Amino acid sequence: MKEKIIKRVEEIQEDIKNSMKKFISINSVNPRSGGPGEKEMAEWLQSLIKDWGFDSIERYDAKDDIVPYGFRPNIVARYNGTVGKRTIWIITHMDKVPAGDLSLWENDPFTPVEKDGKIYGRGAEDNGSSLIASLYGLKTIMDLGIRPKDNIALAFVSDEETGSDYGIKYLVKQNLFSKNDLFLVPDSGEPDGSFIEIAEKSILWFKVIVSGKQAHASRPDIAKNAHRYGARFLTILDEYLNSNYNEEDLLFDYPKSSFEPTKKESNVENVNTIPGTDIFYFDCRILPQYNLEEIFKNIVSLGEKFEKENGVKIQIEKLQFEQAAPPTDKNSEIVVKLINAIKEMRNITPRVGGIGGGTCAAILRNEGLPAAVWATIDETAHQPNEYVVIKNLIEDTKVYAYLIANS
Repeated sequence: MKEKIIKRVEEIQEDIKNSMKKFISINSVNPRSGGPGEKEMAEWLQSLIKDWGFDSIERYDAKDDIVPYGFRPNIVARYNGTVGKRTIWIITHMDKVPAGDLSLWENDPFTPVEKDGKIYGRGAEDNGSSLIASLYGLKTIMDLGIRPKDNIALAFVSDEETGSDYGIKYLVKQNLFSKNDLFLVPDSGEPDGSFIEIAEKSILWFKVIVSGKQAHASRPDIAKNAHRYGARFLTILDEYLNSNYNEEDLLFDYPKSSFEPTKKESNVENVNTIPGTDIFYFDCRILPQYNLEEIFKNIVSLGEKFEKENGVKIQIEKLQFEQAAPPTDKNSEIVVKLINAIKEMRNITPRVGGIGGGTCAAILRNEGLPAAVWATIDETAHQPNEYVVIKNLIEDTKVYAYLIANS
């Protein structure tokens, strides 16, 4: 079996590389980040796999008026098992983050470039490499005429990059998943493939709007400089959060909670105007033992106190709010199956742990569903010149094929 899988994957590696390049070439940037969404990507995937031998290919479109076509597509492709009492799900996402500053890219982000054993382009690592590898892992098993005992389902979902309301959360509401099912979410990992993620931190994104009074820069006596007060309040928040929620958990690579001021909106266009509004954002990745509602309540209280002391208005809005679920048991069957496949195909004994990033696995765990996260990546996601190492793409395909064949 092992030799047959290796041989077949190597026979189709040009197809794998070409599909990887096609994935990169499609602009599926999440519409809530200014992109066109996943429609074109979904149409290409359905066209690619329509004659592969799946027992069913279903679409679950979530209504969303933010895109002109009015929906966000999700695809479920099923390959039935010989016993079929449960389903092994492999869940990847079709949406991408924006390219960012184009001057930092060596090539156009949506024009794939193969160079030095890598394929460059937006979405190469996040989440194209795993989507393509898991897809061709199943195709390998189909090509070999193997039917595993368990049903296998590939879910290609939308909206992972901005909260998953129109993706995996939507599929959960369709009652597709059973408590007996097992879940693999290949959306995080390390460069040598030696890490399986079984836990994630809570995620809190929030927006702060500081409102003062705009005036000419020569008249600070009649103004309330929102930029100055915003900077002060940002510093107060930063110091408060980092000093009050500072426990450590060695299950996680970065063992502490993180509270990072990130995005900053522009205020005024000219130098000689005192801004009346200042808007900034925080991205917080918080250890599971902390209660997000309590933290957010304390953030709001700080804002109310700052308002009274400084005569400005503070408005704080939740943007993303995901309380972490309990970790997947390290002895869960999906974790054991994955460890065995990695050992067999990669000669690696992986360790298990937690991450600060968010994946679809967190949403599944909140539903009491066992999910493991694994891939071989160099952590270039969301960066300029994002890439996938071709060798990793091919070797991961072999791991998925072995796991599927032995399910």
